[in-house]
Amino acid sequence: MRSVLTRGFGVTVLAAAIVLTGTSAEAQRGKKKPKPAPAAPAGGGPVDLDADSGAPPAKGGKPGKAVDTSPPATAGQPTEAAAQAKRLYESEKWWDAAQALFRVSSGETGDDEGNKQIAQFNLAKALYKLKFYQAAYSIFSEIADKPNHLKYNETLLWLAKLATDLPEPADIVERVGKYNEEQVGKFNNKEQKDLYWQLNYLLGRYKYRNGQYPEALALFEKVNRSSKFYVQSQFFGGISNVQLRQSKPAVQAFQRILGAIEEGDVEVEDEARMRDLAYLSMARTFYSASIKLDENTNAPTVDQTRLSAAVKYWNKVDVGSEYWLDALFEESWAYFMAGDYSHALGNIHTIESPYFPHANYPEADVLKAVIYFANCQYDDALTIVAKFRGHYEPIRDALQKKLDEFKKSGNPEEAFYKFLKDVQGDKANLDPKIAPIVKTSLSDRQLLRNLEYVRLLDEESKRFDKSPSSFKGAKVADMVKDSVHDARELAIRNAGDLAKGRYERNLADLNEQLRNGQKILIDITAAQRNQLDQAMQGAQVTVEESKANIVKPDDEHVIWPFNGEYWRDELGFYRQTITSKCGR
Repeated sequence: MRSVLTRGFGVTVLAAAIVLTGTSAEAQRGKKKPKPAPAAPAGGGPVDLDADSGAPPAKGGKPGKAVDTSPPATAGQPTEAAAQAKRLYESEKWWDAAQALFRVSSGETGDDEGNKQIAQFNLAKALYKLKFYQAAYSIFSEIADKPNHLKYNETLLWLAKLATDLPEPADIVERVGKYNEEQVGKFNNKEQKDLYWQLNYLLGRYKYRNGQYPEALALFEKVNRSSKFYVQSQFFGGISNVQLRQSKPAVQAFQRILGAIEEGDVEVEDEARMRDLAYLSMARTFYSASIKLDENTNAPTVDQTRLSAAVKYWNKVDVGSEYWLDALFEESWAYFMAGDYSHALGNIHTIESPYFPHANYPEADVLKAVIYFANCQYDDALTIVAKFRGHYEPIRDALQKKLDEFKKSGNPEEAFYKFLKDVQGDKANLDPKIAPIVKTSLSDRQLLRNLEYVRLLDEESKRFDKSPSSFKGAKVADMVKDSVHDARELAIRNAGDLAKGRYERNLADLNEQLRNGQKILIDITAAQRNQLDQAMQGAQVTVEESKANIVKPDDEHVIWPFNGEYWRDELGFYRQTITSKCGR
């Protein structure tokens, strides 16, 4: 492989130079005092925040409809039936009101279009009061498709309410996207400030999803620090700036998250997680800004200051965080780009410790092999690649075999949904080689939110089953059942499709790393025959340069040679000496 693989966390950038891999022969344990600053700056990769951390969500929920352009209706004198329906609603007799309002809205009572629209809006509110949230949402969604509906503007308020009652896969963001900033601005008053901030956040999410990043930023910036949506808005604002390749304002947005958490005056859900996500995002942003590729040679140049900043923020991710291993691995790429191989190999040594039996980082072996290749330790590099292939090829084959079973299904999305539920419940019949990998890949927050959505829809069905017999026998009941049934069917398809995509992406990533391993073997063979091209030779490490990767004690550290025993309190502090055998 005639190139260096520069880690892009979700994107692999090819840059002129070498290939990646390594071993753990001389991992050493630094008996630490305070955690040291990195000896050399480092680099990692472009921001790629997953669904749980900010990537644009897959579109779901109700399918899009053509916007209604009919002229506005007017409400004349209501019929007695419509007047009675309104009285039932105002008396909060929700069961009876829902039946009466449905008759008006469906045209049974002969009321004009204006009164039918008013009844439709009140019906949605009555169903909301009965906790038939999906049924209410179905009606509000129809109204949101009709800008000339008499209750179009008022519906925006109820969409905001539903956004707190239904999870994200219900796709309320898509409905809020039917409105504009002027319509949202009508809630900018003292009494409705919280609602105004929430709607700016939701509309910003819609703009972000559709790649309208400047518009999204403007909306996120309107969310006041007093809002419970402030931290989420800053987070998506940071990612929007990343998408616009504006690293400085991106970092500032993430820093505001840290400041809000530190000062403790902002409502934040899961403070620790958001803090670590902010650190991780800052590290990725600095890394992205630190690596530039030459337009002609495709060779990378590194901004050492930004690389050092990336390492600093990766080091701030808490050791108990769900993101700690990701941070450690990404940081190892940063050290690689800085030529600090002892830190890079030490991090990988931690990741591969028995404390993390289900960690799945096949790319770590690729990075190790590249480091050994760069130092002309070809035999060790060959050993690493051989072990890597021996371990991961059977896993790849087992993953592919399981995927092929789903391809035979007439409904792969539904089959994958059932598989997802079985995996979550530890009931899936999986080859032990792939069980932990599959469970990890199918456990992200976006998938779990889809499962939660289906669960909530099932609860709504159970509430319907317990409703009065007089209600269940009315026509409105069919609408409620149909709305929940249709939403559930769609939610299952979306969840299954998302799970299938996660599974396939995991398999594709593994195949890519196995191909990289094969390319390393080709380059090692070329090197052993002295057939490396000039660019590859120039990227190898001289004996003099490799002295920087000899692990030495200092005023704050002593050396404890690794004897095969891992110590939990030393995880993350291992260093590995590696010396060059290149002839230059």
